Amino acid sequence: MKKIIAYFSLFILGFAFLMPFVIMFLGSFKDLEFTQLDPLFWIPDEPTVSNYLYIMRDGLFLRWIWNSVVITVIPVVSQMLFCAVLGYIFAKKQFVGRELIFWIFMGVIMIPQQLLIIPKYIMFSDFGWINTYWALIIPELWGIMGVFLVRQFLQSIPNDLEEAALIDGASDIQIFFKIILPLSIPVVATVGTFSFISNWNDLFQPLIYLTQEKMFPITLGLASILGKEGNFGIEMAGSVVSFIPTFLIFLFFQRYFTEGIQMSGLK
Repeated sequence: MKKIIAYFSLFILGFAFLMPFVIMFLGSFKDLEFTQLDPLFWIPDEPTVSNYLYIMRDGLFLRWIWNSVVITVIPVVSQMLFCAVLGYIFAKKQFVGRELIFWIFMGVIMIPQQLLIIPKYIMFSDFGWINTYWALIIPELWGIMGVFLVRQFLQSIPNDLEEAALIDGASDIQIFFKIILPLSIPVVATVGTFSFISNWNDLFQPLIYLTQEKMFPITLGLASILGKEGNFGIEMAGSVVSFIPTFLIFLFFQRYFTEGIQMSGLK
């Protein structure tokens, strides 16, 4: 009986989490301009791909996808590299003020980003970054939380590996790229995944720094479509297209989340 209750509860929770995606997917195949009072209005009577054809023929929609790719891929690559390097330095290297600097970085996380949005807007405006990629790329080139994750991960790696490499004549750069980085793939992949999802789905910052439609990412573009047309089917089709990259990235990197560190060469 306990197992039945547990499985039933998990089924209800799974169903509740899955339903928004089902509504989004099925609603994208329905030619419906506005929502209806019928709670099952999203089930298509005659499925059609007209909504997908509409958004793919829209030059702005394709531009929005490209904008999202630019402001997402560059920060993801840079964060994976910088967080790995800084995490290694804070975890394995000794220097004056190491702990103080690290915890100052951690203190920045405690400041709500909404409090900094006005000073950042003024600064970016002086730089001429409003309605450019720079306002969304430069602040995301490295992430403090990613540094924390990598540091905590690397502290679990025995120093014997690094000492053995030093005895064999390896430099710090060789140790990092040939020993530390391969062992850090699980946590670096996790940092990259979180960064991708955060930047791809970000609506708040593009809403502040971008006013020209041609510069909108997909999130802001979909919001503008909903505000102008209110077309439910087109909105759901756009949401499906926007959801696919994050879903694929998660599927690709999920195996690294539970992957352990292979230290068979350590004696």
